[in-house]
Amino acid sequence: MTSGVTIYFVRHGETDWNAVQRYQGQTDIPLNAKGRGQAARNGGALRDYLGARASTLDYVASPLSRASETMRIMRSALGLEIDDFRRDDRLREQSYGHWEGQLWSELPRTDPEGFAARHIDKWGWRPRDGESYAMLTDRIAGWLAEVQEDCVVASHGAVSRALRGLVLSLDKDAITGLEVPQDRILVLRLGTIEWL
Repeated sequence: MTSGVTIYFVRHGETDWNAVQRYQGQTDIPLNAKGRGQAARNGGALRDYLGARASTLDYVASPLSRASETMRIMRSALGLEIDDFRRDDRLREQSYGHWEGQLWSELPRTDPEGFAARHIDKWGWRPRDGESYAMLTDRIAGWLAEVQEDCVVASHGAVSRALRGLVLSLDKDAITGLEVPQDRILVLRLGTIEWL
């Protein structure tokens, strides 16, 4: 990311799995009605903030359907052709491996050792067949290094955390606890953020 570039980052809208705190990761779960409303809200907020400038930006999304649908809904609110955006596999959600599909509340029972290990080291721990936050951040750093122009991104919660960690040079222990709302837009510039 070069100096002066702005990223308008949107976490996808809610899914039924989000609503019950079921780990999604890279499992492809669609938006629910509330999630589509959140995406429309974010598209309207971008329209009001960017005005005519919206048509000059680059648009990129995770290929997972909840992020791509969020982008389509936002682009519709912006008056742009809904499918005219890129998808980048590096913007996929963190892989939660064998935790995907499990409820957060069940993990102390179904994987007590993994649950305890994650509590001790949220940055370096990884579920079986999944990714750690350290691994995810390396993946996102590769994408971020290529960002040369202002862009709108539709992606995921853990990606948002990793991206803020990189842009703000945060301590790794602070990154894993950052909020990840689905009804706000994160505006990132080198060294600064704001919410819309």
